[in-house]
Amino acid sequence: MATRLVQVNMKARNESALGGFWAEALGWGVSSEGPGVINLEPEGFVYPDPVAVCLDLIVSPEPKTVKNRVHLDLATTSAAHQAELVARLKDLGATLADVGQGDVPWTVMADPEGNEFCVLDSLYQDTGPIATVVVDCADPRAMARFWGQATDWTVHRVTDHNAVLRSAKGVGPYLQFLRTPDVKTGWNRVHLDVRPYPGDDLAAEAARLRTLGATPIDLGNDVPWSVLADPEGNEFCLLTPG
Repeated sequence: MATRLVQVNMKARNESALGGFWAEALGWGVSSEGPGVINLEPEGFVYPDPVAVCLDLIVSPEPKTVKNRVHLDLATTSAAHQAELVARLKDLGATLADVGQGDVPWTVMADPEGNEFCVLDSLYQDTGPIATVVVDCADPRAMARFWGQATDWTVHRVTDHNAVLRSAKGVGPYLQFLRTPDVKTGWNRVHLDVRPYPGDDLAAEAARLRTLGATPIDLGNDVPWSVLADPEGNEFCLLTPG
């Protein structure tokens, strides 16, 4: 049994407006599975497919108060493309952001609701528009052990500074766990959604993840998926198999 990362879930005060921003930023299509939900995926995409990790925006009245522990890194193909993309994103409503990054070759920005993201300097060119999904953590090695077993993604690199995983099929974005001194406070405004394969049992998969170190979270309402937290307390959703 295993799961695979299928989407990034982001809370939004105005899901339609923020969805419009990210659709333009990524060049993706927009749909909705219900009120208060905006789904973004590549045009012609057949969900789920490791060639892309989709983006779901869920309406929430809660304001953003701290730096997100999960963010997106956008891919570019050259320095000129990076500059062009940064300029286009500014026109769409993004702003430059300072999260203490210092002098780095990538550009840190924030979307219209303040969610941080980075525009990279041509490090990844075969991932699609999202190069990397980045999760802040205290111990990249421990996170690589958990997520490498929780999913069928391949661990490509593990150091004290970061751990990098990618779909075993060698397509789509990377998943990076980046060491940071920041302490997690409150619920993550952006989180990962994973999904078991067709024919797998949701309860059995949730139990397997608990044996790996995940903690169940009871939201107090009846939903068809399971909510858990990884060993560092980052919430994630285990969706129904499919």
